[in-house]
Amino acid sequence: MTEHSEHSDLAGLQRRLAEFAAARDWQPYHTPKNLVAALSVEASELVEIFQWLTPEESARVMDDPETAHRVRDEVADVLAYLLQLCEVLGIDPLAALSAKIDRNEQRFPAPGAKGTP
Repeated sequence: MTEHSEHSDLAGLQRRLAEFAAARDWQPYHTPKNLVAALSVEASELVEIFQWLTPEESARVMDDPETAHRVRDEVADVLAYLLQLCEVLGIDPLAALSAKIDRNEQRFPAPGAKGTP
């Protein structure tokens, strides 16, 4: 496996996260309840970066290297906890997302799509 594919393969990232937790004996703490709480905390830390920015400032947040680094770290934390939660619950996150998009396309048809006024 190439370095790029290892970093962009969801199953590989989930495996790395599981191995990281196992090496530290963290599995007993990685219950669905705890993982959801940690996910919420990390999402809040991402919100905190944007909290008082204007819409224009938020669109340029990645222009500042220090802030961009913080954003990337918090995005990584959110994704890590979400992937760990999916692993514990047996959810395929890509399949879940695909199914949700399918349902949303049915619920919210594009303007001018067949069958819409």
